[in-house]
Amino acid sequence: MSEALLLVDIQNDFLPGGALGVPDGDAVVPVANALMPIFEHRVASQDWHPPDHGSFATQHRGAEPFQIGELDGREQILWPEHCVQQTPGAGFASALEVASIDHVVRKGTDARIDSYSAFYDNDHRKATGLTDHLRTRGIDTLIVVGLAADVCVKFTVLDALAEGFGVWLVRDGIRGVDMATGDTDASIDEMQKAGAELCTSGVLLARA
Repeated sequence: MSEALLLVDIQNDFLPGGALGVPDGDAVVPVANALMPIFEHRVASQDWHPPDHGSFATQHRGAEPFQIGELDGREQILWPEHCVQQTPGAGFASALEVASIDHVVRKGTDARIDSYSAFYDNDHRKATGLTDHLRTRGIDTLIVVGLAADVCVKFTVLDALAEGFGVWLVRDGIRGVDMATGDTDASIDEMQKAGAELCTSGVLLARA
């Protein structure tokens, strides 16, 4: 078994005070930093939207953030502007040990389709190249931390499982948006039913 650590969207705009801040989201940073030294390969995904991305509420006349709208024929949650390319909000959390990251995959770059997963856009029209990157390195298992548990982490984990990777979800290394009460717990249940295993950073550090 060859493992890689996957850091999902640990970016400024998803931290408390950011444009789309996840409650207690900054708590995942020390967990990620503690785990990075025990894995030989560390990959991070990065939301990287053009300023006119169609998932932004500002691109829909009269729309408010978190309303349900439509984007290129698909139902779409309309988000506040976030993780716009070349802005501080799109940068990785300042406390994250970015020098330890071996590979970054950027997603959400096509203004016509949102991309929650680190593997594909939401309609699976295009792959990000992450599957090929991992397979060429012989990696078959992912250890996942990041934000948000009920959005990008969930879709990343589900795609990873569908691609045939084993997944360990680090429970203390994720936080959710919980737009509806219980979303995070429901998402964790969904990931487990799909085949993901739950663990804690302490268990991983103890085996190192």
